[in-house]
Amino acid sequence: MGAGENLNEHVVGMGWPSVDRRHQMLEEAVEIIRALFGGGYVHYDGAYFTVDAAKLYDLPEEPVPIGIAASGPRSAELAAEHADALIAVQPDAKLVRAFDPSPGTRPKYGQVPVCYGRDERDAREYAHELWSWGAAGWKVMAELPGPKNFAVYTQFVREEDVAEMVPSGPDPAPYLRAVGAFADAGFTHVALVQVGADRQADFLDFAEKELLPALREE
Repeated sequence: MGAGENLNEHVVGMGWPSVDRRHQMLEEAVEIIRALFGGGYVHYDGAYFTVDAAKLYDLPEEPVPIGIAASGPRSAELAAEHADALIAVQPDAKLVRAFDPSPGTRPKYGQVPVCYGRDERDAREYAHELWSWGAAGWKVMAELPGPKNFAVYTQFVREEDVAEMVPSGPDPAPYLRAVGAFADAGFTHVALVQVGADRQADFLDFAEKELLPALREE
């Protein structure tokens, strides 16, 4: 769960709240979800959400773990108070410490976009074509309202800008460095997100034969 994106949410016609308000809404939403997993009737009268005698009739054996995405101090504080897991796209040790200063046992998930290809130049070009939007960072991306806005922004993003954040090509080394940065920051898990639907099978084959064995040796 997270504080949302303008692109996905303004379309329902309820406007786009400030980030502070969205954090408050997120906090209420998580409180309601936690209460529903308790199994009883839930009554909730918040500043943004009202629930009248809601109940989950088909409960899981255990409450579903809740992960909250964080990109700054406030969202990390929300995650620390309300989440079972932290999710982040930057290897920022400050987020980990704010979430779990002990450090404790709660998982911290990092996410790394990658672009496997047998030819590094081709992989870099492919990543630039499909992932240029990611160079802005969440503080910008969360506010852009539509595809045209993303298109205007990404025309100024260079291939080398994308290559800095998306390990690409056939060499495991840049992938290992990206994963290592999250491990050094205190993350317990790292998700590698292959760019492009038509390259998933090739990436999985690379991961099985080369990348995962190299990661295990680290």
